[in-house]
Order: sequence, then structure tokens, then C-alpha cells
Amino acid sequence: MLEKVVIANRGEIALRILRACHELGIKTVAVYSTVDKDLLPVRLADEAICIGRAPSPESYLNIPAIITAAEITDAVAIHPGYGFLAENADFAERVEESGFIFIGPHSETIRLMGDKVSAIKAMQEAGVPCVPGSDGPLTDEDKLNLKIARKIGYPVIIKAAGGGGGRGMRVVHSEAALLSAISLTRTEANVAFGNSAVYMEKYLETPRHIEIQVLADGQGNAIHLGERDCSMQRRHQKVLEEAPAPGLTNEQRQKIGQICTDACLRINYRGAGTFEFLYQDGEFYFIEMNTRVQVEHPVTEMITGIDIVKEQLKIASGEKLSIRQEDVRLQGHAIECRINAEDPKTFLPCPGKITWYHAPGGPGIRIDSHIYSSYPVPPNYDSLIAKLIAYGNNRSEAIRRMRNALNEIVIEGIKTNIPLHQELINDANFKQGGTTIHYLEEKIKN
Repeated sequence: MLEKVVIANRGEIALRILRACHELGIKTVAVYSTVDKDLLPVRLADEAICIGRAPSPESYLNIPAIITAAEITDAVAIHPGYGFLAENADFAERVEESGFIFIGPHSETIRLMGDKVSAIKAMQEAGVPCVPGSDGPLTDEDKLNLKIARKIGYPVIIKAAGGGGGRGMRVVHSEAALLSAISLTRTEANVAFGNSAVYMEKYLETPRHIEIQVLADGQGNAIHLGERDCSMQRRHQKVLEEAPAPGLTNEQRQKIGQICTDACLRINYRGAGTFEFLYQDGEFYFIEMNTRVQVEHPVTEMITGIDIVKEQLKIASGEKLSIRQEDVRLQGHAIECRINAEDPKTFLPCPGKITWYHAPGGPGIRIDSHIYSSYPVPPNYDSLIAKLIAYGNNRSEAIRRMRNALNEIVIEGIKTNIPLHQELINDANFKQGGTTIHYLEEKIKN
């Protein structure tokens, strides 16, 4: 087992990784920016190293500083969490070249799946169903691009090859708007991602967002842990997730899960990963693979009883998977609400001091959070401050428990999106299940 791990992240995921490490007897090193000196993971880690000032490029995105922290503390591995450098192939490569273990896939795998064009090509070769599209980056030939769009059929969506997190996308409904949309997306992609390559796909109008969680050891073994429904989104950002997906049959689950594990073996995947799909009319269409632990991983842990972060650590230490596919049992239902420090109406970030915090409790309630009373939420980072998870024997019970938990939780001193979640958990269409990725946006507009 790994002896000492640097946690190259902050907030709730840093605390989540720290707890998993300590359960396995692994010593931890927290890295932090000057504004995060009172962060809970910093207080609880075996060692803590300040790596720079508050701006991310000077701290959590500072690769030399993170590697130096590993060197001076005699750590053997680095866990990137999610966000920041988690899917940065150059970072993974630097970690490996410096003699440390990167807790995640090999750098070449991250690079392969990080470029959406190469990822789609790899998945097509592996037999994973993909959205009809350009099958590669678009060229500067206008006539060819118009021809591709006609073949696919409008509406189409132009996507940045290096994009992610809902950025670098533009929907086109007519031929007259196509060429300008390609040009604009190229410009935006180059500014945002340093990569101007774009590609085209069929725009699915009523899809759900369903993803498959996988674990693979890079030694010829891979399993899936079922699916999550992440369709409740605003501006392509997930707000609420649940597992399993309402209405999906076990036959569908096993079929797409097997396809994903076969793909893992084909690309020699190592660690935890997530295949993300659009799901419409009973068909799955691959959109991307996240080569890291997901924000929403707790709902899968709740219905499987498998600690995904501990499995990451075991795989990174060189262990083979001890779990077989037949050992995976999905029981009950789990829902996660992302609690953000933001105005529930305008969605503007709301940093500031939390004057009073009270965590909810009761059967089936879990909260992953780094906050506490008097904690100052900084304005420098993502607004996620807590993940509230409710588990029940069935979906109805999980919804009732989540409703109770949302009524119990108290976060004062700043605004949060708790009122939005209270509205969603009581929404008739959500309670019925199977809402599309456009549902929340349309609900907010009305």
C-alpha cells in the first residue's frame, strides 16, 4: 500500500481523499493556497504545505510547486481529485517522470480521452455507440462542412475538441448559420483551451445524461458499477444526480456496462473512470470519458457499498481488482444535491463567512463537505461547498429523505442554492423520473 500521498486539491474532495487514505493507513500531505490555510483538510492532514497565493495558476495549477511538495515530504504518490489538474496529461506525465505515482490513468490515456475527437475515434474502434458526426475535426473547406451537416441532418452541434464542462459548444439549426458558428466556436476554443480544432455531431433534442462508472486495474481486469442519471443540469453543469437511472432496465445496464468495460481493456485503462452518454429513445450515444473521480461518485458508492476512492488508491499501489463483476450488486436508490455558494435566483457566486452551519442527519443521509461555522468561503474557486446525499430502499424513500435533509440543513451568512433543490425535490416531473438535460433550463426560464 502507498505510504504517503499528496492531495493536489482542496475543499470537499480533498477531505474525501484524506479520509480514504487514513482508512487505509496512508499518511497524507495537504497542499494549500494562502487563502486556504484554515481549510479542514489542511487541519486534518498529517502534513501541510503552502504552495502559493490564492489565484489557481499560482497554487493549485502550479505543477512545479505540487511536485516540490511531494519531494520535500517524501511522498510516493499524488492524487489530483477532480478539477484543477485532474485531467491534465502534462501534469500526469510530469508526476510520472519525477518518480511519483499518479493516482489515475497513465498520461497517454488522459491525453487520448482529453481530446474529444481522438476519444470518439477510440470509442468507435472499441465498439462504443457514438453520436452521428463528422468522425474527426472539421477542415477549412466550407463546402465539405456543409455537406457533412446535410448528411447528419439539422440541428447539429459544433464542439471544441479540447473542450469540457459544457464550454465550447454551439447548436446550429439551419445551413445559413453553420459556417459562422464553426468560425466562432473555433475562435472561442482557441482562447479557452489553446486548441482551435472543432467537430460536428447530431444535436439530440430530448436526451438524458446517463453515465457509467468503471474501475480498471491496468492489469487486464475491469468492472462497471452501474449508472448515474445526471440530466438535471444548468448550462451543461450538473446540479442533481441519482443512481440508478429511473426507467433503465437491468438488461440495458448490463449491455452498456459490458461495452464500457471492454473499452477499458482495449485502451488499457487504469483507475476510476466514467463514460458519459446521451440517452434518447432507448439508445446510448457516447460523448466523453472522464479520467478521474467524479463529483457525483457518492451516489454510486451508496447503492453498491464500494468505496471508489479507496479502490483508486489500491489500484495505484499495484493491486489487482479484488471485486468481480458478479460481486457488484445495486441496492436501493441514492440522490445527490450539489450545494453551491450562490444566489438561488441569479446563480451569481456568493462567497463570504458562514456564520452558522448545521448538518442534517437521519437514516440514509450523507454529507460530503469541508465547511464549518465561521468558515470563510473564498471568491477564488468553484462555488461548490457541500454535497448532500440521501439513500433509500427505493427512489420514493430517497426523495422523502432528501426533502427532510434539505429542510434540516442550515447554512447562514451566505446565500446558497438550497431553495432551488427544495423546489426540484418537490417537482412533479422530477418525482416521476426521466427528465431530459433541458428540463431545468426550461423550468428556470418559466
